[in-house]
Amino acid sequence: MHRYFEINEGGHNIRCKVYCTDPRQIKRMVIFCHGFGGHKDNGAAEKFAERMLTKYKGCAMITFNLPCHGDDVKKKLSLADCTAYFSLVLDHVRKTYPKDEIYCYATSFGGYLTLKYISEYGNPFRRIVLRCPAVNMAEVLVTSIMKSEDGELLAKGKDVPVGFDRKIPVSQTFINELREADILTRDFLELSEDILILHGTADEIVPFDVSAAFADENLIKFIPVEGADHRFRDQTKMEQAIKSILGFFGW
Repeated sequence: MHRYFEINEGGHNIRCKVYCTDPRQIKRMVIFCHGFGGHKDNGAAEKFAERMLTKYKGCAMITFNLPCHGDDVKKKLSLADCTAYFSLVLDHVRKTYPKDEIYCYATSFGGYLTLKYISEYGNPFRRIVLRCPAVNMAEVLVTSIMKSEDGELLAKGKDVPVGFDRKIPVSQTFINELREADILTRDFLELSEDILILHGTADEIVPFDVSAAFADENLIKFIPVEGADHRFRDQTKMEQAIKSILGFFGW
């Protein structure tokens, strides 16, 4: 049901994973962008792909490692590289599967990157679903993910290892880049009809109220998931989210 492959373009080596039942019959492609500290073998992505492939024919999904995540080879994290990876994966999909129907499903930091991309380059997707998007990513990284003592190391010009499975090297420069690319100051009104945000009311990483306010200000459809945490570890709530995502894709 899945295979691994690599995209080698522009000096980047992007390690990817594609889920599909028959590569000759692909008519719809979903690009999944994981959160901070995640990787291409994301469990939530796999569960979504399983449900999608069981229910629909002619569809597929690609996941990929962001820079410094999973088994990616980069040693320094930059917002420019993250955007380059996103763009190159999109280009690969357009060249390999020349169809109009490209969709996006992104979580947390991946949601931030998706919003950043479409605000700068336009929306290449039929529909976009963001689960617990870190619309205030700089604040989320500093206050929810990093340790309180990490600020002292950053002030001394040192990188700080941050994350879960693999530690991601975070520099003050990267945090400054996030602050400069502030999604909350950008207007998404012209793109709002094609975006859905799902957010758990018990999210311990990305504040629910910030996400809800962002959706309200930009007239983006917003579905609160009562009691769901950041990772949607309650499988009943995850199944609820998957149903909402597939419904919004409108297949």
